[in-house]
Amino acid sequence: MLTQFQWLHSELTNVCKSLFRVKQLHACLLKTHLSQDPFYATQIIRLYAFNNHINYAYHVFDKTSTRSVYLWNSMIRAFAKTQRFSNAISLFRTMLEADIRPDNYSYACVIRACSENFDFGMLRVVHGSAVSAGLGLDPICCSALVSAYAKVGLVNEACRVFNGIDEPDLVLWNSLISAYVFSGMWDIGIQMLSSMRISGKKPDGFTLAGLLVGIADSSLLSIGQGLHGLSQKNGLDSDSHVGSLLVSMYLRCKCMDSAYRVFCCIFNPDLVTWSALIAGYSQCGEYKKALLFFKKLNTESKKPDSVLIATVLASIAQTANVVPGCEVHGYVLRHGLESDVKVSSALIDMYSKCGFLNLGTRVFKMMPERNIISYNSIVLALGLHGCASEAFLMFNEILEKGLVPDEATFSALLCACCHAGLVKDGREIFRRMKDEFNIEARPEHYVYMVKLLGSAGELEEAHYLTRSLPEPVDKAILGALLSCCDSYGNSELAETIAQQIFKSNPADNVYKVMLSNIYAGDGRWDDAKKLRDKITGGPKKMPGVSWIEGNYY
Repeated sequence: MLTQFQWLHSELTNVCKSLFRVKQLHACLLKTHLSQDPFYATQIIRLYAFNNHINYAYHVFDKTSTRSVYLWNSMIRAFAKTQRFSNAISLFRTMLEADIRPDNYSYACVIRACSENFDFGMLRVVHGSAVSAGLGLDPICCSALVSAYAKVGLVNEACRVFNGIDEPDLVLWNSLISAYVFSGMWDIGIQMLSSMRISGKKPDGFTLAGLLVGIADSSLLSIGQGLHGLSQKNGLDSDSHVGSLLVSMYLRCKCMDSAYRVFCCIFNPDLVTWSALIAGYSQCGEYKKALLFFKKLNTESKKPDSVLIATVLASIAQTANVVPGCEVHGYVLRHGLESDVKVSSALIDMYSKCGFLNLGTRVFKMMPERNIISYNSIVLALGLHGCASEAFLMFNEILEKGLVPDEATFSALLCACCHAGLVKDGREIFRRMKDEFNIEARPEHYVYMVKLLGSAGELEEAHYLTRSLPEPVDKAILGALLSCCDSYGNSELAETIAQQIFKSNPADNVYKVMLSNIYAGDGRWDDAKKLRDKITGGPKKMPGVSWIEGNYY
């Protein structure tokens, strides 16, 4: 039989995921007069912090008269964990004033808080204090300093700390490699990896993690493949964390086959890995595969989060097939996720793009809370269906509720103007966006304005708008104007715009086909043939395919 003290010790040293259970343990401590013991107080603070109840944690700290360094550390760490960095730094200062000597973990925690808060000045102060306390060469402090200096963009300072240590351990090497990668210095990061291996240190999963997260696009694919080979050589590819990062890396590089092969080699992929694979298929336009893997995920008894569900609904919206959308909606209702703004906004978008505006509107009306994201979704939905006046009413409701419109709000409003042919309203919306709300126009805003003006026959005004933009002009904006030239048979302006597109996108055959059609429509058969001959042998234009299936709702 366990004694009461043994039972309390066992319970407190485990992580309690229930706040109610933590409160029960706290009550037991109060009854047994153990709440003033620094050890038990430290453990209860840790548990409250784990359950994100920082006020309860601080209450325990404040009521504990005898405070060990571990108690101070647990409270500082609790503040940092909940991103209350200024409180963590302030408590560290109070600790120094109370003549409590911080240890290496105290400094490491405050150093991280300074970097997360981008407090350069305090970071240098804490660094100096650590040196004064004789911890300037402590591995734990130095590792935290290297990571912190890298996060705030002071990679040279990170390198200086590293170079001051005679025999850096693997953790320090990993911190420095991550620092260089985080700062975009890939070549030096790889050099550090080579130096680490020469020094006799064997890379581990954290080494590879620090390198893999920095591979942002296909231009670094060869480096990613080399790291994949290194992981296989060191037997790390079966590690779930490394495998997940490899999947994500290949997805960012648009190498779906490689991502899938790595995924299949992971013994028990976690939700993050599943989500990365599904999102990757969605981003690459392979929407049916995204839906297939979402169904497989559910058979694995893993519970998708709101971000993944929103991604899947976006894939369904692209297929314009409402049937799987209704199935996902049913899943959302069964699991009580309908109140999540991301999920509800994605449902509105999915229903409207599948042709069911009434269902999207119903979802919006049933939302218990609405933010600018949900309002943007319904404004866009109304605009896509030609309900411009209703979209404007929603915009007025946004302003009445005190919400702040963003770039997406005005993009949705301009889209509504485009679909309804409201040139005057579109000009006013565009002006208000810049003058009244201080929002810089992005390429999508210019695309809608060019389409709106061009579709109304105002080709010269649309052309003037594109000429006011800095070079190189986004090809989507010029493509919108070229399309309007096609509609109005203005081959002269079309030729000017097309040459501007070809100058920065010489291999883009889509716009060449468009210009060829304009030549043909203008009776310039020789010019049309010459352009077609240049395209022959290149990528063929994809034949039209409809994803719309029969819906009986």
